[in-house]
Amino acid sequence: MRVLLGAYALGALAPEEDRRVMDHLAGCDLCGAAYQEVAGMPSLLALCDEDDLL
Repeated sequence: MRVLLGAYALGALAPEEDRRVMDHLAGCDLCGAAYQEVAGMPSLLALCDEDDLL
């Protein structure tokens, strides 16, 4: 499940995968903590332009 957390944070999962991750996070403190580490990444990535990513 942890390998899906980055894609989940970016909103890049298919709806059924998204629901599966959301349901898992509701009951797994370890994965919930790992998700909190990457949850802010979309906001940070939005601050970058193309040159920053190369």
